[in-house]
Amino acid sequence: MGFEEDYQAFIDAHLQERSGERLRRLQEGHQHAEMSFLKQVWWPLFHHFRYLHPEYEVNDFKDGKRYLDFAYIRPAIRLCLEIDGYGPHLKSISRWQFTDNLERQNQLVIDGWTVIRFSYDQVKENPRRCQQIVQQVIGRWVGDEMDLSTLSLVEKEVLRLTIRKGDAIFPIEVEKDLKLCGKTARKVLSQLVNKNIMAPASGVERIRSYRLGDQVKHPIQ
Repeated sequence: MGFEEDYQAFIDAHLQERSGERLRRLQEGHQHAEMSFLKQVWWPLFHHFRYLHPEYEVNDFKDGKRYLDFAYIRPAIRLCLEIDGYGPHLKSISRWQFTDNLERQNQLVIDGWTVIRFSYDQVKENPRRCQQIVQQVIGRWVGDEMDLSTLSLVEKEVLRLTIRKGDAIFPIEVEKDLKLCGKTARKVLSQLVNKNIMAPASGVERIRSYRLGDQVKHPIQ
């Protein structure tokens, strides 16, 4: 299926399993900015919405309830994704509300959440940069998403470095980050290409840069 079909199925599934305030929040809180994030950032990366929860309810530090724009939840992973619009309500926010928002985010971090915030303008005008940030964050858990048992320690580190970068990587970057000689850096990259973990990104007779292979490009399958 394409984005439109998968997106509608994703929202319908969450609507059907909710009631009360959780249902109302999804109906009223999930709007254009959140949909744009899914269409322009999340979908091009992963082509599915598994483990992603819109308008996710969490306990508030004041014994109430709060709602996250999106929560990505898997074992040992709790990622909060917030899409912040800029409008009249933000311009007129009170000092108390500003402090409350900061305290809310601090409490999420204390509770073990990784919090990533994007402005609506970022999503609309620079979705590729947003994708890179998501890749970098989720790349920390790539070991939970694929079998890395056949990779050496240095191969794993090159893979993690590439995922963190979120873009094509050059041998010189591998040299500097992992403190390898040029010959060793190219040898490791070549080994990863042979294992279909990496693929050439530029260069024909001599590869100048490398990208993630297709099986790693969308590590959350």
